[in-house]
Amino acid sequence: MLQTTLVLLKPDCVQRNLMGQVIARFEAKGLTILGMKMMQLDDALINEHYGFLADKPFFPAIVSYMKSSPIVAMAIRWANAVPTIRTMSWATNPVDALPGTIRWDFALSIDGNIMHASDSLETANEELKRFFKEWEIFDYERLDNKVL
Repeated sequence: MLQTTLVLLKPDCVQRNLMGQVIARFEAKGLTILGMKMMQLDDALINEHYGFLADKPFFPAIVSYMKSSPIVAMAIRWANAVPTIRTMSWATNPVDALPGTIRWDFALSIDGNIMHASDSLETANEELKRFFKEWEIFDYERLDNKVL
Protein backbone atom coordinates (compact mmCIF):
# COMPACT_ATOMS: atom_id res chain seq x y z
CA MET A 1 0.00 0.00 0.00
CA LEU A 2 1.39 3.39 -0.97
CA GLN A 3 1.80 5.65 2.04
CA THR A 4 2.97 9.22 2.44
CA THR A 5 4.84 10.06 5.62
CA LEU A 6 6.77 12.90 7.22
CA VAL A 7 10.51 13.03 7.75
CA LEU A 8 12.25 15.94 9.45
CA LEU A 9 15.98 16.38 9.10
CA LYS A 10 16.80 17.90 12.46
CA PRO A 11 19.24 20.71 13.26
CA ASP A 12 22.24 18.42 13.81
CA CYS A 13 21.70 16.92 10.34
CA VAL A 14 21.57 20.41 8.82
CA GLN A 15 24.49 21.79 10.86
CA ARG A 16 26.73 18.81 10.06
CA ASN A 17 25.99 18.95 6.30
CA LEU A 18 24.46 15.47 6.27
CA MET A 19 21.22 16.37 4.48
CA GLY A 20 22.32 15.10 1.09
CA GLN A 21 23.59 11.79 2.47
CA VAL A 22 20.32 11.10 4.28
CA ILE A 23 18.19 12.14 1.31
CA ALA A 24 20.35 9.98 -0.99
CA ARG A 25 19.50 6.92 1.12
CA PHE A 26 15.79 7.50 0.62
CA GLU A 27 16.25 8.03 -3.10
CA ALA A 28 18.51 4.98 -3.46
CA LYS A 29 15.83 2.87 -1.78
CA GLY A 30 13.34 4.10 -4.40
CA LEU A 31 11.22 6.32 -2.17
CA THR A 32 9.58 9.35 -3.80
CA ILE A 33 9.97 12.79 -2.27
CA LEU A 34 6.66 14.58 -2.87
CA GLY A 35 7.54 17.74 -0.96
CA MET A 36 10.62 19.19 0.66
CA LYS A 37 11.39 22.51 2.30
CA MET A 38 13.83 24.09 4.69
CA MET A 39 12.18 26.00 7.49
CA GLN A 40 12.93 27.63 10.82
CA LEU A 41 10.65 26.29 13.53
CA ASP A 42 8.96 28.63 15.98
CA ASP A 43 7.70 27.95 19.49
CA ALA A 44 4.13 27.33 18.33
CA LEU A 45 5.07 24.64 15.83
CA ILE A 46 7.53 22.99 18.22
CA ASN A 47 4.92 22.95 20.99
CA GLU A 48 2.34 21.45 18.63
CA HIS A 49 4.73 18.78 17.36
CA TYR A 50 6.39 17.88 20.67
CA GLY A 51 3.54 18.83 23.02
CA PHE A 52 3.33 15.29 24.37
CA LEU A 53 6.74 15.94 25.97
CA ALA A 54 5.91 19.40 27.38
CA ASP A 55 5.82 18.20 31.00
CA LYS A 56 9.21 16.49 30.78
CA PRO A 57 12.25 18.20 32.36
CA PHE A 58 14.18 17.97 29.06
CA PHE A 59 11.49 19.76 27.01
CA PRO A 60 13.22 23.19 27.14
CA ALA A 61 16.34 21.53 25.70
CA ILE A 62 14.25 20.10 22.83
CA VAL A 63 12.84 23.55 22.08
CA SER A 64 16.30 25.11 22.11
CA TYR A 65 17.74 22.34 19.91
CA MET A 66 14.90 22.48 17.37
CA LYS A 67 15.35 26.27 17.06
CA SER A 68 19.15 26.12 16.79
CA SER A 69 19.05 26.01 12.97
CA PRO A 70 16.57 25.36 10.18
CA ILE A 71 15.23 21.86 9.65
CA VAL A 72 14.26 20.16 6.40
CA ALA A 73 10.73 18.77 6.19
CA MET A 74 9.96 16.08 3.62
CA ALA A 75 6.81 14.33 2.49
CA ILE A 76 7.88 10.91 1.26
CA ARG A 77 5.79 8.25 -0.51
CA TRP A 78 6.44 4.57 -0.97
CA ALA A 79 4.83 1.21 -0.38
CA ASN A 80 4.67 0.94 3.41
CA ALA A 81 6.64 4.17 3.76
CA VAL A 82 6.08 4.51 7.52
CA PRO A 83 7.65 1.18 8.60
CA THR A 84 10.26 1.34 5.84
CA ILE A 85 11.58 4.74 6.94
CA ARG A 86 11.39 3.79 10.60
CA THR A 87 13.53 0.73 9.82
CA MET A 88 15.99 2.83 7.80
CA SER A 89 16.35 5.30 10.69
CA TRP A 90 16.01 2.77 13.53
CA ALA A 91 16.08 3.58 17.27
CA THR A 92 15.77 7.14 18.55
CA ASN A 93 18.88 6.54 20.64
CA PRO A 94 21.74 5.82 18.23
CA VAL A 95 23.35 3.55 20.83
CA ASP A 96 20.44 1.17 20.18
CA ALA A 97 20.50 1.57 16.39
CA LEU A 98 21.55 -1.22 14.08
CA PRO A 99 24.71 -0.92 11.98
CA GLY A 100 23.96 0.50 8.55
CA THR A 101 20.93 2.49 9.67
CA ILE A 102 20.81 6.27 9.38
CA ARG A 103 21.11 6.87 13.11
CA TRP A 104 23.90 4.30 13.55
CA ASP A 105 25.89 5.91 10.76
CA PHE A 106 25.27 9.60 11.53
CA ALA A 107 23.71 10.32 14.95
CA LEU A 108 26.01 11.35 17.79
CA SER A 109 23.55 11.19 20.70
CA ILE A 110 19.92 10.75 21.64
CA ASP A 111 19.69 14.55 21.77
CA GLY A 112 21.13 14.93 18.28
CA ASN A 113 19.59 11.99 16.48
CA ILE A 114 19.53 13.35 12.91
CA MET A 115 15.88 12.90 11.99
CA HIS A 116 12.25 12.46 12.92
CA ALA A 117 10.05 9.92 11.16
CA SER A 118 6.32 9.51 11.75
CA ASP A 119 5.55 6.41 13.81
CA SER A 120 2.21 5.46 12.23
CA LEU A 121 0.10 6.31 9.21
CA GLU A 122 -2.35 8.22 11.43
CA THR A 123 0.48 10.26 12.95
CA ALA A 124 1.97 10.82 9.49
CA ASN A 125 -1.31 12.29 8.23
CA GLU A 126 -1.48 14.69 11.19
CA GLU A 127 2.18 15.67 10.95
CA LEU A 128 2.09 16.24 7.19
CA LYS A 129 -0.73 18.76 7.70
CA ARG A 130 1.33 20.42 10.42
CA PHE A 131 4.37 20.97 8.21
CA PHE A 132 2.94 21.26 4.68
CA LYS A 133 0.16 23.13 2.99
CA GLU A 134 -1.84 21.00 0.57
CA TRP A 135 -0.26 22.70 -2.46
CA GLU A 136 3.29 22.04 -1.20
CA ILE A 137 2.98 18.29 -1.76
CA PHE A 138 3.22 17.21 -5.39
CA ASP A 139 1.82 14.02 -6.85
CA TYR A 140 3.78 12.91 -9.89
CA GLU A 141 4.87 9.75 -11.61
CA ARG A 142 8.58 9.10 -11.56
CA LEU A 143 10.26 8.49 -14.88
CA ASP A 144 11.90 5.30 -13.62
CA ASN A 145 8.44 3.88 -12.92
CA LYS A 146 7.27 4.48 -16.49
CA VAL A 147 7.78 2.14 -19.38
CA LEU A 148 9.47 4.13 -22.15
